Amino acid sequence: MHPILKFFSSLRLTVVLLSLSLVLIFFGTLDQVEFGIWETQKRYFESFLVVWSYPLSAPAGDALQWIKLPMPGGYLIGGMLLINLLAAHATRFKLTWKKSGLFCIHIGLILLLISELLTDIVSVESQMSVDEGSKSNYSETILDNEFVLIDRSNPQLDRVHAIPSSLLKKGKRIKIPDTELSLKTLDYFPNASLNRAPQDAPDTSPKKPQIANKGLVERIDLQVTPLAPQYAEDAINTATAYIQIIDKNEKALGTWLVSNVIDERFPPQILAAGNKSYEIALRFKRYYHPFQIELIDFKHDKYPGTEIPFNFSSEVYIKDPKGAVKQKALIYMNHPLRYGGLTFYQASFANNDQTSIFQVVKNPGWLLPYISVLLMGLGMCFQFGMHFIKFLQKSRTR
Repeated sequence: MHPILKFFSSLRLTVVLLSLSLVLIFFGTLDQVEFGIWETQKRYFESFLVVWSYPLSAPAGDALQWIKLPMPGGYLIGGMLLINLLAAHATRFKLTWKKSGLFCIHIGLILLLISELLTDIVSVESQMSVDEGSKSNYSETILDNEFVLIDRSNPQLDRVHAIPSSLLKKGKRIKIPDTELSLKTLDYFPNASLNRAPQDAPDTSPKKPQIANKGLVERIDLQVTPLAPQYAEDAINTATAYIQIIDKNEKALGTWLVSNVIDERFPPQILAAGNKSYEIALRFKRYYHPFQIELIDFKHDKYPGTEIPFNFSSEVYIKDPKGAVKQKALIYMNHPLRYGGLTFYQASFANNDQTSIFQVVKNPGWLLPYISVLLMGLGMCFQFGMHFIKFLQKSRTR
């Protein structure tokens, strides 16, 4: 056997990888206190390499923060386990009737690893808020932001040019697709606080110069104070940026202060370019859907005489203009709605029970874990059942 194939198919490698996965889970669980579940998942399980640092908030954190521990991430361990399993099958296992149960178990494990990778890569989670009597065709996530340039010249629909906030690097220039404009990021803060500039500030503490000269700052003098990003599960970071818009003649059209807290509560910030007007904003990332969800009625049932929730339910209409479909559905706890490749779960409520909030999940590989568990269950039943029958036959012979 070739040494490389022997290495990748060895049982020792399997044991080492499983041990490393336990170590990864242990330190990831420790860091979940510091960074929250989403950031920890990205750092530890959606990466090839991670470095654990001794937490500053832990006992003797100031003295021991120099401790760094590099370790393989989830993608590396999972990929190696998949290669190890495939290599073991290619070298040691032969498909026979007696080993068909083991093959089912291993195929189930392979599908489970693949489904986890697909979930990390292509699945999307967002939330949709709908008021009673209203409808919505988009959901959004508070974990990501986007800079948008919105052309509202067509009364039938808005044309949205979106740029992910991950591309907004200080000093970087980006061409806005399908326009003759480009933007330059003068500064970007993943988290910041926006406050009115003090009018009676003493001369000893001079006011910071305002970088922006267009939009909201023409009416309200705002100061931006950078803050450290927050990773708590219920924390919302105030992404903020100074954006300069440049036309095709390399002329700067102005500098705007944009932030995800400058939303519909404020007047829109308008950019005039040529014979068009655009609204510009930095907002939570949106996912538009080719249908609308209309909330007919939301119910929040409680146990009699208490404030303990008993049930949340939303009666909705699905309006699909393409297929002229108007379908009625009831969404409640543990009873989601599946439509258009999306799954809508009843997540929460707001506005004195007038607003329903749905968790919207897009996961094309959602069926693979069920298939893998079914295959592993059948394989184990067959394998153990076959050994049990042999045991009974030997007992009768004795």
